[in-house]
Amino acid sequence: MTIQPAKLSDPAVRAFVNAVNAHDREGFMSLLVPGATMADDGSDRDLAEWIDQEIFSSNGHMEVDNESRGGRALLARYRNDTYGEMQTKWTFTVADDGRIARFETGQA
Repeated sequence: MTIQPAKLSDPAVRAFVNAVNAHDREGFMSLLVPGATMADDGSDRDLAEWIDQEIFSSNGHMEVDNESRGGRALLARYRNDTYGEMQTKWTFTVADDGRIARFETGQA
């Protein structure tokens, strides 16, 4: 069963999912601390390049099926125009100011 983004527990993660699904690059970037990092399938990637390729130029969309760790770990069906739909896991490190310092994703 899908969890509606508005019902996600962690405010930063909720905003992240909403920005992805709204294709709001500017809003997405405002959720990250300066110098934020990310990894995909265990490998660190260039964040700006990755989000352009995997989210914003390919119509990325997340449907969250499950959350844990207080809302900072998600299981989600992620789809984009490049790869279609896949089951993915996401974990988030949220800084003291409430913005995301790091996120990691990969196939679940």
